[in-house]
Amino acid sequence: MIVNQKVAAEHGLKPDEWKRLCDRLGREPSWTELGIVSVMWSEHCSYKSSRVHLKNLPTEGPRVIQGPGENAGVVDIGDGQAVVFKMESHNHPSFIEPYQGAATGVGGICRDVFTMGARPIALADCLRFGRPDHPKTPYLLGGVVAGIGGYGNSFGVPNVAGDVAFDPGYDGNILVNAFCLGLARADRIFKGTASGVGNPVLYVGAKTGRDGIHGATMASAEFDEHSESKRPAVQVGDPFMEKLLLEACLELMDGGSLVGIQDMGAAGLTSSSVEMAARAGAGIEIDLEKVPQRETGMTPYEICLSESQERMLLVVHRGREAEALGIFDKWDLDAAVIGRVTDSGRVVMKMNGELHADLPADLLAEGLKYDRPKKRPRYLAETESFESRSLADPPEKEVPALLEQVLSSPSLASKEWVWRQYDHNVRHGTVVRPGAAGAGVVRVLIPGTDRAKGVAVTAGCLQRMVYLAPYEGSRLCVAEAYANLVAVGATPLAVTDCLNFGNPEKPEIMWQFAESVRGLAEACRALETPVVSGNVSLYNETDGQAIKPTPMIAMVGLIADVARTAAAGFRRAGDLVAILSPAGAGIGGSLAGSEYLARVHGLVAGTPAPLDVARARPVFDAVRALVEAGLVSSAQDVSDGGLAACLAECAVSGQGGALGLDVRLPRGARDRVDDLLFGEAPARFVISYPQERADHVERLARGRGALFTPIGRVGGDRLRITLEGDGAVLARSKAIEVELERLVRAWRDGLRVALG
Repeated sequence: MIVNQKVAAEHGLKPDEWKRLCDRLGREPSWTELGIVSVMWSEHCSYKSSRVHLKNLPTEGPRVIQGPGENAGVVDIGDGQAVVFKMESHNHPSFIEPYQGAATGVGGICRDVFTMGARPIALADCLRFGRPDHPKTPYLLGGVVAGIGGYGNSFGVPNVAGDVAFDPGYDGNILVNAFCLGLARADRIFKGTASGVGNPVLYVGAKTGRDGIHGATMASAEFDEHSESKRPAVQVGDPFMEKLLLEACLELMDGGSLVGIQDMGAAGLTSSSVEMAARAGAGIEIDLEKVPQRETGMTPYEICLSESQERMLLVVHRGREAEALGIFDKWDLDAAVIGRVTDSGRVVMKMNGELHADLPADLLAEGLKYDRPKKRPRYLAETESFESRSLADPPEKEVPALLEQVLSSPSLASKEWVWRQYDHNVRHGTVVRPGAAGAGVVRVLIPGTDRAKGVAVTAGCLQRMVYLAPYEGSRLCVAEAYANLVAVGATPLAVTDCLNFGNPEKPEIMWQFAESVRGLAEACRALETPVVSGNVSLYNETDGQAIKPTPMIAMVGLIADVARTAAAGFRRAGDLVAILSPAGAGIGGSLAGSEYLARVHGLVAGTPAPLDVARARPVFDAVRALVEAGLVSSAQDVSDGGLAACLAECAVSGQGGALGLDVRLPRGARDRVDDLLFGEAPARFVISYPQERADHVERLARGRGALFTPIGRVGGDRLRITLEGDGAVLARSKAIEVELERLVRAWRDGLRVALG
C-alpha cells in the first residue's frame, strides 16, 4: 500500500501534521504506522485542542490518590478504602447504533475502573436527545436505554443516578455519557504501566475481530448524511465475558505478579501499548501473530486498530507468565503472551518476523497540542439583551395550568420508564435509588466493623445555562452537582467530567470550550472539589450544526453514616416545610435559561443568575448538617422549573405516596409571579421536618448563615400556594390551587405523552 499525503488526509491528518510526522521519522510511514499515528493523533485520543485549557483545572487535594492521566481517578474515603471513578462519552457510536453504542460505553467505562484494581459498585448515565417529536428520537432513546440496561444489568452493577433531557440542539447528535464508580483498597491501586525490561506482555479477553476499526477517528469528526455508513466502526459488547474478565483480573491482582494493566479501549491494542510504554519511559514490542483472533486473514493494520471489546493488555513479572495464564484459563478466557517490555522507548509491531511499525512511544503519546483561535459567539448579543419584563407576568389564576405544563416537560417529568430498565438493586447496596433524589447513594461496609458509610453520586448538566453564558453556566453546573450531594447528606469530594462540544476548529466553539473550562476550574477550586478524571468529546455536530455546549459534571460525595440520608419526596403529613437560600438573595430566581421560559415561551435567552460561592456555601453546609443530624424528613434543591416545580415534585414523589402541601410565599411589591414561582437560581432548597424539631432546625440553619424561610405544612389532596405581601399585594392575592392528582398525572405521564 502506497502511503502519501493524500492517503494521510483520508486518515484525518492535516498537511502540517503529515509533514511533522515525516520530519520526526526522517521518512514516510508504513501503512500500519500511518494507521497507528492517525488514531493516536486523533482528537479522541490526543486531546490536541483541549489540553492547553484542561491544565487549568484543579486536580489535587488531601484525599486525591490519583488524578488525571490514568484510566480513572482515585479518592481516599478513609478506613483503608478508596473510590475509583470516571465518566466518558460514547456519543457518535450511539447515534449510529444506539443499542451497541450505549452498551459498549458502559462496558468501556467499567473496564477503566476495574483495571485500577477496583470492583465496580455504581453506574450513572447522562443522556441528551433531540426533540421528543423528532422522527428518530423514540428509536434512539429506546435503543440507548436498552443498551445501558442490557449491559449493566448483565454485568451486575447498579445504575443509581443520571440525567436525561431533550433539546432541539441534539436532533442530529445525541449524547451518551457513562459513569462508573468502583471500590478499592487505598494501598493497592494498579496503573497502566509497562516497566521492567524483559517483562512479558499478555493479552487477555475476547478474540480480536474487525469491529470498531477507526472508531477513535470516527469520534473525532463531524457527522453528515453519510454517517450511517460508519456503522461497522461501532463495536459489539459481551457483558458476560466482561464479568469473567473482571473476576480474573481482580484475582490476578491479589497474587502480586502484575506490573501494569490497561484496557484496550479507543484505538485498541495501539493505544494500550503506547500509553503503557510512554508512562514507564520504556518500549514495547508486540508479535501480532500471537494475538488471539476470531477472523481469518487479519492484517497488522487491522489487528493494531481493532476496537473489539472486553480485552486487556497486561505486563507481569518475568517468570510468572504461567501463573497469570493459569488464572485466565480457570476463568475460561483467551490469553497469550504476545510481547515484551524493552528499553528502546519505541513501540514495535511485528508479524511473523516482519517489521510493520517502529515508532517512538513519546511521539504517539504526546500527540499534538493546539491553542486554537477563539471568538465570542455572535448569538450572545441577542440572548443577553432579553429581560423577563418584556413578557406579561401571568395572573395567578393561570399558574396551575403553567405548572402542569412545566412539570410535564419531558426533561423534567418522571424518568421512571428509563430507570426501571436498569437494575438499581443488584448487589443489594443501593440506599437512595434513581428518581428518589438528585443523587444516588450506595452502601460501603467499613472493614472489620458492622457499620457502613455511604458513597453518593450525581451527574448532569444545565446545558441551557452553559449555552447562554459558558463561564457562569459551567460554574452553575458544579454548584448544582454540589447541591444534589448535600441534599442527601453527603460531603462532596471530587469531580469527573465529560466535556461535550462542537467542532473546535470553529473559533466560536473553541471560545465556548475555553470559557466553560475556566468556569469549571473556578467553581471546583472554590468548592474544594478537584477534578480527578474526565473525558473531552468534540466534533459533536451534524451538517455544521453544533450541539449546545454540554459539560457533564459527575460529583462523588461521602456520607459518614449511611443511615443518615434524605430523599426529595415528602415523608409524612403534618411536617413543616421551609426554604433555605443565600442570605440577602430572597427565595425567587431568574427566568434566564429556565425550563419555564423554554417550555412556555419557547425561548432560550437571558443572563443566568450568577453563583456567589461565599453566599452559597453557608446554605450547602446548613443542608448537609441538617441531614447529617437526622433533623429533616426530606431535602431537595430547587433546580429546573423553579420553586413551584420543586414543591410539586416533592409532593408527587412522596416517600409513602403523593402528599399535598399548603404554603405561603412572601412576595414583594415588585416581585413578578413567574420569577418567584418558576425562576431558577443556585443554592436554594426545600426541606420538610417534624413540628417537634422546628426550633432545632431553624437554629442550625440560621447558625450556619443560611436564610431560613418557613412556608407551610405537608398534607391534604392538593398543592396550595398563597402569595403574601404588603398592602395592595396582600389584598389582591388569592390562593393558587392544583389538585394533587393533576400534578401526579402531568409528572408521571409527561415523557410518555411527549414521545407519542
